[in-house]
Amino acid sequence: MPVTVRSFAKINLGLCIGALRADGFHDLRTVYQTIALHDIIRVEVKRGTGIEIRCDDPSVPKDASNTCYRIVERAMAALKARGHVVIEIEKRLPVQGGLGGASGNAVATLLALETVLKKEVPVPEKLRLAAEVGSDLPFFLIGGTVLGVGRGEEVYPLPDLPSAPCVIVTPEIKVSTPKAFADWDLLMGGAGAARDSAELRLAGTAEGGRPHTARGDAQKLTAFSPSDRMLKFGRALGAWLSGQQEGLRKGRIGKALSGVPASGRGRAESPLLDLVRTGIGNDFEQVVFSQYPELCEVKRVLIRAGAVYASLSGSGSALFGLSSDRARTEKAAAELRRSGFPAQATVTLTRQQYWRRIWD
Repeated sequence: MPVTVRSFAKINLGLCIGALRADGFHDLRTVYQTIALHDIIRVEVKRGTGIEIRCDDPSVPKDASNTCYRIVERAMAALKARGHVVIEIEKRLPVQGGLGGASGNAVATLLALETVLKKEVPVPEKLRLAAEVGSDLPFFLIGGTVLGVGRGEEVYPLPDLPSAPCVIVTPEIKVSTPKAFADWDLLMGGAGAARDSAELRLAGTAEGGRPHTARGDAQKLTAFSPSDRMLKFGRALGAWLSGQQEGLRKGRIGKALSGVPASGRGRAESPLLDLVRTGIGNDFEQVVFSQYPELCEVKRVLIRAGAVYASLSGSGSALFGLSSDRARTEKAAAELRRSGFPAQATVTLTRQQYWRRIWD
């Protein structure tokens, strides 16, 4: 009997790229956020051996390069389980769009597999296996609003923010994450080059930090003091967290969440909008927008249509716009569709909503 679960998407509320590390990955700081858009995953274990992936989308790999295949391979070994695992992926999210589709699929597959087998991988081991497969996977084992550090795989839950309206735009553009990292290195005065495609397939998902091999003077990679930029990102996030604590102490956040206007504001706004106003931003925009000007135009349309904040998610090509009410997101989505860009209104998910809706 197959088990069916939802595989939710993510956006990056901010993403700061640091130096190229000795292990070939870039140091990152990012704030992940789950959203309500999702794929559907069905898992069944039959007699026999092997892993079978079924999906109607021809761009989804059906072999061992698929993140679902790789997580199942590791989980079956960890659980000392046997059987022929059939994974059916009903694709609704774009492939390689910056929404974490492949990573979310893998974690949803793991959760469904545990349910089918009636066995669970211990949480610390589960996080380790997820990090081996891809940089974004550990986030999907937490959900909600999460700080990602290292190459994105080291995850720390942030205060669980209330659901907020957003619009997601998924242009039919394939952005190469390895190239985006390499372009960033060049922009910052260093040199980074992607490894060959076989190594890239082994490295992890398209949404996480990709490994690179450095060329030229290694000192050039650190000439732009990436640690200063990381500190700035951390201080902005720390100031926001401090403000949340102060808001809780004085009762302002409770009023904002209930829709009661807060003192000193024209109207109440959510802590999520306060977070993105700290200026955490997405570094990939500096290189991706120059390569794909139409993505920059999408961001402009989002802002013109009333988004309080708009940004690229991951390395793209998906963009999102956050707003203070659903009507504005619907307006932005309609305007973008009229301009020829696939767009839909949705909402962010709290951690509790994420875990409840996976199984609904």
